[in-house]
Amino acid sequence: PSSAAGSGVEQYELEVLAGLMKELPVYSVSRSDKRIALTIDAAWEDDKTDFILDTLKEYDIKATFFLCGFWVNDYPDKVKAISDAGHEIGNHSLTHPHMSKLSPEQMKSELSQFDNLLEPIIGRRTKLFRAPYGEYDDRVIKTVREAGYEVIQWNIDTVDWKPERSAQTILDTVLPKLSDGSIILCHNNGLHTAEALPLIFSTLHNRGYRFVPIGELIYRESYTIDSTGR
Repeated sequence: PSSAAGSGVEQYELEVLAGLMKELPVYSVSRSDKRIALTIDAAWEDDKTDFILDTLKEYDIKATFFLCGFWVNDYPDKVKAISDAGHEIGNHSLTHPHMSKLSPEQMKSELSQFDNLLEPIIGRRTKLFRAPYGEYDDRVIKTVREAGYEVIQWNIDTVDWKPERSAQTILDTVLPKLSDGSIILCHNNGLHTAEALPLIFSTLHNRGYRFVPIGELIYRESYTIDSTGR
């Protein structure tokens, strides 16, 4: 009886600990090889896509684009251009909803319907997901991972959509937070993308950093995610 009681207490403690643990996306990756990732969310306009692709080519950088379904539907030629240039494409949902307000079935539908749009254009489906608005809860993370996607957040937000932020201000936001394994967030329609990207690329290259797609940055097995999402 005493050993059974002890076992019950231990089981209860394990359950309490499990309940306290939050499900987290990947914010950054523990590395020591100066590899970092640039991610670009595309949900609205298209006016800067050509510039972004030309600049990535000029600096020999491969990035990860998280696209929304309606963007894919509106700009299939740009989607193909992104893929043909060797960049990675991630799933940013079909309609850019608040995922935590959806049922698990609705979440999975957002993911699968996006891939149904994308696959005829580039010939493959996605393996990475970024939640619209960066919003998630335990249920979202669990559902998305059960559907076979890794969930990617970021540890450096350039906030490039704000009109008052110059290219230098954006760079000054990136540098203090930068380390091996960092994931940087930019936007396809950022107001200062044209000025900021060349400055970021040249500065980080001079510091020895190498940009790689998220798929080359993250670990696929035998890893843990700590309380900071690293």
